[in-house]
Amino acid sequence: MKILFLTNNENTRPLSDWLASQGEEIVLYGDRLTLEQVAGREYDMAISFNYRYLIPGDVIDSMKGHIINLHTSLLPWNRGSSPNFWSFWENSPKGVTIHLVDETLDTGAYLFQRELFFDEDKESFASSYETLMETMMDVFKENWMELKAWQLSPYRREEKGSYHTMKDFRELVGDFYFTWDDNVAMTKKRLAEYRNKTGE
Repeated sequence: MKILFLTNNENTRPLSDWLASQGEEIVLYGDRLTLEQVAGREYDMAISFNYRYLIPGDVIDSMKGHIINLHTSLLPWNRGSSPNFWSFWENSPKGVTIHLVDETLDTGAYLFQRELFFDEDKESFASSYETLMETMMDVFKENWMELKAWQLSPYRREEKGSYHTMKDFRELVGDFYFTWDDNVAMTKKRLAEYRNKTGE
């Protein structure tokens, strides 16, 4: 297969390398995608993984909808930016989702999901994110033959879920300082105290 692999982060490289090891032709792309970039190139599929741009409708149509996104949340919870952080802050379900791409962010029908559970006293944001990434790649590999053959059964969930932007994150955190290596439980406690103190 000829696969357009859309990404802006080197942490997705193990998956693109794995696909190449399976004999697939991989074309890496990180800029904003337009119809001109896909027209006549005969891609069999596009995979979006840590890709920052929305994919236009004409591109989706030209590829007959054969575009999937890999998202590190249990959709419909935590659509958008920093899903791992918000799943802890709002105590919402955690996991990974492979879904079809449509013209809005993280709203396409789901293909494969796996729920995860974390001990906040033992995890950092970084360690939990690493687990999410590893699980995402495992779920993808386990279901690759179905994805490759496009033998899929898309489905929806009834929950309304949640959505966040980078602006939401900046407004929540403000001048509060933490690193992604900080413990989740301790960070939540300190951030709540900070927000109470500043009246936010």
